[in-house]
Amino acid sequence: MKFEWDKNKAEANLKKHGISFDLGITVFDDPNALIAPDPKHSSAEHREWIIGESDNGVLVVIFTKRLEGRIYRIISARRANKRERRLYEEFKKLSL
Repeated sequence: MKFEWDKNKAEANLKKHGISFDLGITVFDDPNALIAPDPKHSSAEHREWIIGESDNGVLVVIFTKRLEGRIYRIISARRANKRERRLYEEFKKLSL
């Protein structure tokens, strides 16, 4: 799996959310991660989100796939809110 992102967007994300994109991509290694489409924010391009565990807790990463899914372009990364953490924990229980 290959990842890419806009450097300026990554810096802005780090300032706003305190999460680097390098940390954000670690959620893709979580075997219990939940991935779903993000139709609310997909007007210009098809976006998806992933909720998964990282070394810094449960994170939400918004991304889009490029080159027929060979490259994942990171759009944002942040800590999951309470509702998202609950969703992740429920999904994780079902995965076991």
